[in-house]
Amino acid sequence: MAVNRFVLNNISYHGAGAIGEIPGEIARRGFAKAFVCSDPDLVRFGVTGKVTAKLDEAGIPWELYDQIKPNPTIKNVQDGVAAFKASGADMIVAVGGGSAMDTAKGIGIIAENPEFADVVSLEGVAPTKNHATFTIAVPTTAGTAAEVTINYVITDPEKVRKFVCVDVNDIPDVAVVDPDMMASMPAGLTAATGMDALTHAIEGYTTKGAWELSDMFHLKAIELISKNLRAAYAEAKSGEPGAGREGMALGQYVAGMGFSNVGLGIDHAMAHTLSAHYDMPHGVACAMLLPVAMEFNKPVCVERLVDVARAMGVDVAGMSTEEAADAAIAAVRQLSADVEIPHICNGLVAEDLEQLATDAMADACFPGNPREADHAQVVDLFRKVMA
Repeated sequence: MAVNRFVLNNISYHGAGAIGEIPGEIARRGFAKAFVCSDPDLVRFGVTGKVTAKLDEAGIPWELYDQIKPNPTIKNVQDGVAAFKASGADMIVAVGGGSAMDTAKGIGIIAENPEFADVVSLEGVAPTKNHATFTIAVPTTAGTAAEVTINYVITDPEKVRKFVCVDVNDIPDVAVVDPDMMASMPAGLTAATGMDALTHAIEGYTTKGAWELSDMFHLKAIELISKNLRAAYAEAKSGEPGAGREGMALGQYVAGMGFSNVGLGIDHAMAHTLSAHYDMPHGVACAMLLPVAMEFNKPVCVERLVDVARAMGVDVAGMSTEEAADAAIAAVRQLSADVEIPHICNGLVAEDLEQLATDAMADACFPGNPREADHAQVVDLFRKVMA
């Protein structure tokens, strides 16, 4: 058996009201001041305030950094590093979706490894020596699982590309997965981040690096997400809380436990590229490409797609292996449609296809795909989501 590494949070809290554990985690370690990393909308709508109120109640000083874009840039990270140093804080609390948590990871890594201050040198697997500044991550979306992963994604606006940083030193020390913190997610964001989580689970289950331990997490995540995303979407539309949101909070985290350790594939490589070029939500890009990627990979992982079908609740009795694999792809398309994710990218035009394919093939997720793909094949895959 090959040697396989697995990296998870030292501590994680789950369930409604879990943010109440944050002050104790800070106090027992003797930290003096928190640097709260969030985004402007979460601050405006009082979501970040739920956490800072807990800090205030415990008498823990804090300073806010909220200059973060939905697809965080190199400058977001660099400005955050400067703000962190100026604040006098000695730990970080990241409150938000993947954008806030990814920015916090970059800040924490560079604060302890200043030789990577340009940010771009962190692309791929960077040789950092020190663990990031102690970080507590509080997700406000059920999708990215950035609170439990060893990677983060940053946008380079000048080159119109996203780059992935993979580093065991960036994983947050504590994850606080509180479904109450996800209550403000609008329906569209609930759908997009939920489909991102499903993509993590399915790609993680079919990637080259998949093995028994990661398989366990991915199959459970597929089950949880398939059972709960429609309900969570309905709850977001109605404004009424329910079990769907709680199930998604857990499902996306479980998916993150798996894919963080075994990688992803062509779907994410292409989604990063679409998102960078057209500034579209990452989860939407993942969702529209997921059935396309599954169809492409089917010849080399047909049995695994049968497992995906079963985990999604498809009754495969009486089906051939090929039919059951196709049923998994159909189930993904149906779930995506049920939560109203578009199946085509309206901004995508033929003259962009060559560059998109080049960028996708350079993405750090691309080598993990179970089936090899050449440039022409990637162009054709992008063409499948073109209007």
